[in-house]
Amino acid sequence: MSVLTRDEAQTRAQLIDVHRYTVALDLTTGDETFESRAAIQFTARAAGDTFVELKPALLRSVTLDGQPLDPHALDQNRLALTGLTEGEHELRVDATMRYSRTGEGMHRFTDPTDGETYVYTQMFLEDIQRVFAVFDQPDLKAVFALSLTAPEGWTVLGNGIATDEGHGHWSIAPTPPISTYLVAVAAGPWHSVRTEHAGLPFGIHCRRSLAPHLDADADEILSITRACYDRYHEKFKEPYPFDSYDQAFVPEFNAGAMENPGLVTFRDEFVYRSAVTDTERQTRAMVIAHEMAHMWFGDLVTLTWWDDIWLNESFAEYMGYQTLTEATRYTDTWVAFGIDRKSWGYDADQRPSTHPVAPDPDAVPDTASAMLNFDGISYAKGASALRQLVAWLGEKDFLAGINTHFARHKFGNATLADFIDSLAASTDRDVHRWAEKWLRTSGVDTLTPTIGNGSEAGWTLDVTQHGNRPHRIAVGAYDRDLVDPGQLTPRDRFEIDIPHQDGPTVRPGRRPDLVVLNDGDLTYAKVRLDDRSWATALDSLSAIPDPLTRAVIWNAARDMVRDGELAPTAYLDAARTHLPRESDLAVVQGVLAFAATQIADRYLGPDDRPAALATLTSICRALIRRTEDGNAPGLRLTAVRHFISAATQPDGIQDWLNSDSVPGGPELDPELRWRILYRLAVLGAADDDAIAAELTRDPSATGQEGAARCRAALPDGDAKAAAWDRMFRTDDLSNYLFTATAQGFWQPEQADLVRRYVPRFYTDAVELADRRGPAIAECAGRYAFPSHAADEESLRLGEECLSAADLLPALRRKLVDQLDDLRRALRVREG
Repeated sequence: MSVLTRDEAQTRAQLIDVHRYTVALDLTTGDETFESRAAIQFTARAAGDTFVELKPALLRSVTLDGQPLDPHALDQNRLALTGLTEGEHELRVDATMRYSRTGEGMHRFTDPTDGETYVYTQMFLEDIQRVFAVFDQPDLKAVFALSLTAPEGWTVLGNGIATDEGHGHWSIAPTPPISTYLVAVAAGPWHSVRTEHAGLPFGIHCRRSLAPHLDADADEILSITRACYDRYHEKFKEPYPFDSYDQAFVPEFNAGAMENPGLVTFRDEFVYRSAVTDTERQTRAMVIAHEMAHMWFGDLVTLTWWDDIWLNESFAEYMGYQTLTEATRYTDTWVAFGIDRKSWGYDADQRPSTHPVAPDPDAVPDTASAMLNFDGISYAKGASALRQLVAWLGEKDFLAGINTHFARHKFGNATLADFIDSLAASTDRDVHRWAEKWLRTSGVDTLTPTIGNGSEAGWTLDVTQHGNRPHRIAVGAYDRDLVDPGQLTPRDRFEIDIPHQDGPTVRPGRRPDLVVLNDGDLTYAKVRLDDRSWATALDSLSAIPDPLTRAVIWNAARDMVRDGELAPTAYLDAARTHLPRESDLAVVQGVLAFAATQIADRYLGPDDRPAALATLTSICRALIRRTEDGNAPGLRLTAVRHFISAATQPDGIQDWLNSDSVPGGPELDPELRWRILYRLAVLGAADDDAIAAELTRDPSATGQEGAARCRAALPDGDAKAAAWDRMFRTDDLSNYLFTATAQGFWQPEQADLVRRYVPRFYTDAVELADRRGPAIAECAGRYAFPSHAADEESLRLGEECLSAADLLPALRRKLVDQLDDLRRALRVREG
């Protein structure tokens, strides 16, 4: 299919204004396709030619101003509109469209639990073309008036209030002017919880089979929603711009959520069927806050072109964490951001594919390249940059600039230059220079302290900066407790600007035992510790009072491992010393995740992996013992999960499965049962019969995914061949079932068994991406890649694939990143 170039979009936006889409969709015509009729009112500013986009199964008819056009003139996804005269026009398009199983366009899902069917749209970035004909670019905003015909008993949701007209006919209130990618509908026998807040209808919706689980959390979800709504109205002068606020938890959703105006869609894993930690609940709350922030930044004011996607995502990311901290019980959200989310940005920013938060427009020449920038840089690094901006600018001036931006551009489009101009109007600081340093550059700065011993004048701090961004950071100074040397006492926290123009900073007294740069984590930079501070941290890290400070130090250790400056085993030793005493759940989860997925699975060779897994199980045993009193259920659940995943012998976890409980709790819910069975499958202690029996016990969609993951993980040649064929030879797996199968296939314990599939990946993934498109290409590059195979031969095969093949951009980007991670793993192993 043709991709839209920036030049084409600019040309079309200069030629036409689009006013209104009147769209009728019929969802009653079968399981494979639906009917789509669109009438588009637009104005040509001058005589000229342009085109409209759609991807039909069958293009039945097209008329322009009542005159028929040839449907056979459709060229890939473009229908030319030639000889337009200046003035108003109406285009009518009647087509049959295909349902999707990959989360693109109109996705159709049948729930295996009860046989009920649901459909929903995901129109981003250009998948609205799979649903109806459009002039598809973000700066051609229009009013959308949709009507749907759905099976009797279904409920229809949309961007506006949906009205049941009877006999399966529904109308959705016309939207204000919005971009094409933000149109949304969802239809099916939804279970709904409805309320009203601030005079608007609010609703949450899920599949009927998940109803008890949504009902159990409805008060929490709606409370978070109301609290964020109210807090945003305290921050923003522009009121919420749409007529309702629905949140639909939908199956097989590719993203975490999507900010459709008035109808936010979430992956329905956020409707928890099994026990979860408070950190996971906090994550769900953050996503709710993030998506609501988009109603202003993204929906009310939308980017002009995709080079400014950071304007959407960085803002929503920052506001999501900050507003959750201010308005809800989740007051330590920045700890989770620092230990987990921020590393996503750091990692992306050190790969060859790195890019500025706000790339040059020429670096995003078309929609295919735009898709590649939805990464840790646009989200986590951008949010970190905004957090640093607020620290430097002050929140009052920051919010004043934001409100100026909304007032200037509401229901329109804006660019980085517009945003910076709005900020500059509210402050005397040089925001344009700040933006050039922070938003137009790539890479991560590194800050390294040099500390002078105390003298009569005091102790000194000099910071060496690798990089050139300006930073305002806090520095924390800590001393060993005189009574209990294992404890640390905060002595001082002070702010400094980097680069520092006046020589070393001088502070009174002797030098502290521990000095932490970026204490409070207000900037985006890798930090190092001097030797004495690192020795103190190794002794007393878990005794530092503030969890955010502990997160900063753990991140420093993580970066040192990745950069070859700290042995992976030293990181594991620190984890073994301090995690059993760590009180913050986000810190425990972040450290265990890095230790398991990066150190044990990638950075250590096969000979060292058993010892690493033994360390992990030892840490988890200590945490399980510590939580026997029931006062920290989230910590205990985290320890149980990681113990299962690190088990090297089947007997203990098999006993848990047989008894349906962990001694002392928790009882096994579906998530834990599938987790245990998956590990047993990897270890060769489960078979097809055991998987089938568990699927009978849990026939849900999640159960189907668990079974697919377990079958692919069996250490058996026939099982591997069958899993490979399901992924790469047939095209009937949904996006979620493909992902589950891919997750199960590669196992470090089974390296010899799957060795012959490593070269096959590089040929089969290319063919798969060409057949099934970007969503499955993304899944293949992320989950089906042989990430365990950190060796020169795998690296050679990958580089050969990149140089020889004409790759779909989504797959190429994933391979570039994965191969760079392989190179890093090899360097760490060799170090």
